[in-house]
Amino acid sequence: MLNHYRNDLFLKSGLLLKDSYEHIEEMSQRLNKSFLKVTLNYAFLSRLKFKEHLLDLGIRFYEFDYTSLTKIRETLTKEEFDFLLDQNLYPIKTAKGKVDLVTADPSDDISINRFIDFFSYDVGEIHIGEDLDIVKALHMTYGDTILHKAVFDLYEKDNKSSALETFTLKQVIVLCILGIILLSLLLLYPITTIISINLFINLFLLLAIGFKFLLTVVGAKSETIQKISQTELSKINADELPYYTIQLPVFKESEVIYKLASNLQNLDYPKEKLDVKLLIESDDEVTFNAVKNLKFPCIFDPVIIPYAQPKTKPKACNYGLHFSKGKYLTIYDAEDIPDSDQLKMVHALFSKLPEEYIVIQCALNYFNKTENYLTRMFTLEYSYWFDYMLPGLDGLKVPIPLGGTSNHFKFDRLIELGGWDGFNVTEDADLGIRAYAKGYKVTVLNSTTYEEANNAFYNWIRQRSRWIKGYMQTYLVHMRNPSKLYREVGLNGFLGFQFFIGGTFFTFLAYPILLLLFLFYIFLTLDISSYVVGSLNTEIIDFFKLIFPEWVIIISVFNFMAGNLLMIYINMIAVFRRKSYSLILYAITNPIYWLMHSISAYKGLFQLISKPFYWEKTNHGLTKDHKPEIE
Repeated sequence: MLNHYRNDLFLKSGLLLKDSYEHIEEMSQRLNKSFLKVTLNYAFLSRLKFKEHLLDLGIRFYEFDYTSLTKIRETLTKEEFDFLLDQNLYPIKTAKGKVDLVTADPSDDISINRFIDFFSYDVGEIHIGEDLDIVKALHMTYGDTILHKAVFDLYEKDNKSSALETFTLKQVIVLCILGIILLSLLLLYPITTIISINLFINLFLLLAIGFKFLLTVVGAKSETIQKISQTELSKINADELPYYTIQLPVFKESEVIYKLASNLQNLDYPKEKLDVKLLIESDDEVTFNAVKNLKFPCIFDPVIIPYAQPKTKPKACNYGLHFSKGKYLTIYDAEDIPDSDQLKMVHALFSKLPEEYIVIQCALNYFNKTENYLTRMFTLEYSYWFDYMLPGLDGLKVPIPLGGTSNHFKFDRLIELGGWDGFNVTEDADLGIRAYAKGYKVTVLNSTTYEEANNAFYNWIRQRSRWIKGYMQTYLVHMRNPSKLYREVGLNGFLGFQFFIGGTFFTFLAYPILLLLFLFYIFLTLDISSYVVGSLNTEIIDFFKLIFPEWVIIISVFNFMAGNLLMIYINMIAVFRRKSYSLILYAITNPIYWLMHSISAYKGLFQLISKPFYWEKTNHGLTKDHKPEIE
């Protein structure tokens, strides 16, 4: 064994104070994790400082060749895999029948002796490696079985609930039959058919927007409801709080890793009861190296996701589930700033709710809301969505499509549901519908997590096209058997699903059509054609007047105007709960913002057919603002 002892390495060197040292020893024994694992993952010491100290001692780190990793056994049990991760040991089988070990702590004789007792191998040479390199090597060597489950578990258990198959054969047949019928009607009754299609689009659009207005009215009634009071929070005994898993899926997020580590420190929850999993893709060297070189201590346990397609957030979260230990589980994005007492509030609310409530969705909003036009409109949208519409769905007992972050689950029920669909790019919305269909309930909580609003146009388009594509995926999955969906969620839930999930992407797809009809109406009303396009064949104008008679255009124009006015009104209402009065006039520009949604919707529709599982990466860390703005 190496002649570096823990007392010398950590105490005499000044890396740790005596109180911290004793505290870590107690935690190490209680959690059955190595001393260094606790030290680095519970914010007692930074990885960079520890690495620099070992380099000063003249220690050379073992360099892994990730392309030629070998196993000591073909398969390890989950218990054996967890043991290696907890002790931070990587075993290397040698030709002599012994096992060499790579450890991150040159003073850790205890973990090495535990390994000998646990595996009954003779240990040969001991190498020193960086802790994250060991974690990465372990996951890439032994994570294949868990990775398969992360990708295919839902599909293999319930293929009807997975978006792996974008269009089922039955759906393709139905669409073909409807297409044939439509083409036949267009050939036989072209004028009547075109007018009927126009009227259907207008009717569904009006109903979808009207439903959102209804949700806003119902949601406004909850404005003064405080589900958990400060008095209730003050009575919580920290010793009785359960373990809480926080999943942090990241991909090329080196710009916000420092902010992430800082935000986690601000949570008002005993850090010893936090099970924070930082989910890093194995080929994401940028984030991996940023975590290795963090200059200050941080509270998270890195989990390295072996490479596999699809490269999606739900696949990473599913993989992380197998290493999570909390009673509750939530997801935060890398740039999120949750209310400091959010975890305690969720625990208190779960304690009050009936057992069938298994998910609590907290509100999302933005800390850089006044940065530019995009961030202002994004803030208006999130404000009416999370402060009014989701509470409205809750009030009407309609399935709630979850937001992408700050949704808090009962861990055992999340496992029962099969986790997330790794092939659905809005896995959160899909899971909310699946939970409701299984007889479980979702509610909302008036606690906020602040995010970074997208402040760049093309970045916004990428993000929004993925969201809308995911709503299309979710709609197709749950409408594979409409009668089954109706039986599971009831009439209110079925109609809510049609107008909220289906209506959302349908509205954005239909919006440009109504805009063109509006412009065509202006074109005809002002008789622009007589002097702008004097040479235009009057037969073309007459044909358009035939298929779009004045009464149809008037209906379309009415819907276009009424829909925009309703959404402008909803956006204006959205400012009041958060007192963001400076944004109220921007609500008038909602028609422009909707046109951006339409661009995203058609891009999402194209990708639904061409590459349905492709995850459009949203770049974070672009803003200069890092704190919530209070007006």
